[in-house]
Amino acid sequence: MNRFSQFLSQHIGIEAWVASLIAIAVVTIVLNQLAQVLLRHAAKVAARSASVWDDALVQTASGPVLTAMWVVGAGVMARVLQRQVDEPFLAEANAVRDVALIVCVAWFLLRFIGKVGGNITEVRSRRGEVVDHTTVDALGKLARLVTVIVTILMAAQTLGFQITGLLALGGVGGIAVGFAAKDLLANFFGGLTIYLDRPFAVGDWIRSPDKSLEGTVEYISWRHTRIRAFNKNPIYVPNAVFTSILVENPSRMSHRRIYETIGLRYDDFALVPAVVNDIRAMLENHPDIDATQTLLVNFNAFAASSLDLMVYAFSTTTQWGPYQQVKQDVLLKIGQIIERHGAQIAFPTRTLHLQGGGEPQEGPTSGKPRSQSGA
Repeated sequence: MNRFSQFLSQHIGIEAWVASLIAIAVVTIVLNQLAQVLLRHAAKVAARSASVWDDALVQTASGPVLTAMWVVGAGVMARVLQRQVDEPFLAEANAVRDVALIVCVAWFLLRFIGKVGGNITEVRSRRGEVVDHTTVDALGKLARLVTVIVTILMAAQTLGFQITGLLALGGVGGIAVGFAAKDLLANFFGGLTIYLDRPFAVGDWIRSPDKSLEGTVEYISWRHTRIRAFNKNPIYVPNAVFTSILVENPSRMSHRRIYETIGLRYDDFALVPAVVNDIRAMLENHPDIDATQTLLVNFNAFAASSLDLMVYAFSTTTQWGPYQQVKQDVLLKIGQIIERHGAQIAFPTRTLHLQGGGEPQEGPTSGKPRSQSGA
């Protein structure tokens, strides 16, 4: 670069410092073009790799790297100008350059974090693997938050601010803000608990016996969780609520239970053992019933108007619609078994026994008139 500036100064007749500025600009442009070629080649190489990290690195580095090269070039040119031109703002050129480089690094990290999360989700979905969107989203938000805070602190220190005083002031202010915004902080830490413990994720069906709360999780933020109820109404629940209530997650059940009580007539008492054995055999051979789980069919109780049989089994499917089809098929088969044995399903009945069956007899008449009552 020095030889190029000397050539411009000797053969073109311009001043040395102007020649230096031109040389710096030319070198910056050449390096920028070379960096673009290298980045395009790296993108082609990364596309053939199965890793999600190299793709994200190359795709997000282009803008920040090229911008950082221009910033460095501009900083060198400002230093040359500072020796020739007496301008106050040129004295702060180095600080501005450093802040700009810090912003470029933060820009790269923010893009890289988002791209890595998207690549992980895309690759696992393409492979048919289960993607925990909640964890990916939570880690991405946390990494971006840390990046922004560190960038602000480093830029402030570069510009001459006292970070220790700022941190002390932030600590005192944090205490005051903590008392004033305790509910907001409680929701924040509640959201952090959800992200770390993962009792549920986006897309899960949850419900709480402690609250009138049931639906599908649509979105989890740091302040609230949005749940879509089965009547399609959105429910916005502060995250702090989930730290103090019981939450059920039926979406993670391994099986669905069939638990029914079937009543037979008392007249069919002799047929109970055969009916029980046939129902049990039917369930053990049913393709949609998991015979490895608890499977019970027993005469359970002498009820008021029926002989109660307990049917207890688990379906292989956990989806609501197919489960209803399986349960319907099981109940129909039970009804067919009862009918095949000549028994009947009991319904509530009551038998009334009257004392004596004859008409009331009149006693002997007396001199007194007999009282009569009208109907």
